[in-house]
Amino acid sequence: MEWKDGRTRCKWANPNNDAYLRYHDEEWGVPVYDDHKLFEMLILECFQAGLSWECVLNKQEAFRAAFDGFELEKVCAYGEEKIEELCGNKEIIRNRLKIKAAVNNACVFREIQKEYGSFSNYLWHWTKEKVIYENDMTSSPLSDSVSKDLKKRGMKFVGAVIIYSYMQAVGVIYSHEKGCFLEHGKGDVHDRTDT
Repeated sequence: MEWKDGRTRCKWANPNNDAYLRYHDEEWGVPVYDDHKLFEMLILECFQAGLSWECVLNKQEAFRAAFDGFELEKVCAYGEEKIEELCGNKEIIRNRLKIKAAVNNACVFREIQKEYGSFSNYLWHWTKEKVIYENDMTSSPLSDSVSKDLKKRGMKFVGAVIIYSYMQAVGVIYSHEKGCFLEHGKGDVHDRTDT
């Protein structure tokens, strides 16, 4: 594949989509500890189910507008009127089950925050705050365990594959492919625990 800037990237990065390239280069795999960002990414990953991440990413700004900037308390308070409004919003993915799941998952997210002090504490405790380096996988024993726990707590659209993708996106799992300029051991890995 030919890249305009001469850098080799993961095979999934579309060279014709500048927003997708920025996401690959600057966000994907960078450890996230901020609950607001973790919440946004969790909701967006749930909307990805059965679709491509590129499709969701292209609608990210529309999702932010539709979901009140992913303000947790606002999303937790959504009632039927707001759900109907979202179902009629042509700028986002209008899947009623996923929209209702987003509201449900927001409430579970808030409960986890109360229990652990933050969702970040919950998520990173699974790896003792270490980044896991692996690629060419779509799920793992780790994502199986996190998925099972989130389902037990009542979350929806959080199967092992979605959770694996989520953990890759927020840097718990670092999966840049062999040959990518951000492959582990090259470039800036952004890992606060790796020396």
